[in-house]
Amino acid sequence: MTPISVRPAEGEDAATVAVLVHALLDELSGGKAPAVEEITERAKAVLSETGVVAVIACADDAPIGVMTLNECSAIYAGGKFGEISELYVRPEARSKGIAQQLLDHAQQEARARGWKRIEVGAPGQPEWHRTLDFYLRNGFEEVGPRLRRLV
Repeated sequence: MTPISVRPAEGEDAATVAVLVHALLDELSGGKAPAVEEITERAKAVLSETGVVAVIACADDAPIGVMTLNECSAIYAGGKFGEISELYVRPEARSKGIAQQLLDHAQQEARARGWKRIEVGAPGQPEWHRTLDFYLRNGFEEVGPRLRRLV
C-alpha cells in the first residue's frame, strides 16, 4: 500500500481543497454541487479565517482526502470546541485508513487548542449509514439530527 501523508492546508491549497470538497458535495447532492470555481472562491475565503483548519491527505503527492475543522463556542460545550465541516476521501481510496488519519489529526488539533469535544454532522440516513457507522466506530455518539435554515 502506498504511504499516506496528512498535512495542514495552506492558503495556496485552496484550489486543491475546493476540488475535493466539490467531489464531496457532488456525491452528497447526486451531481448538483455548485461549480468548482465557486467552491474555490469559498475555499479561499474560509481558509483565510483563523478559526479554520484544513488538512489534506495525499498518496504519492496526489490529494485523495480533505477535512475542514472549525473552532466554535457554546455554553453546553463548556466553551470552545471543534466541528468537522467537511471530511472526504476519494472513493477509490476509501477503507484504507485515510479518514482515520484525518480524524487523528482532528484529535491532535483539539488537544492543542484545549477543546473538550469535536462534533460532526453525518449525512442523511439510511442512505449514508456507512458514514454514520464510521463515526460511531471512532468514538462519536449520536446526539440528534442537525437542522438548518437558510437566510
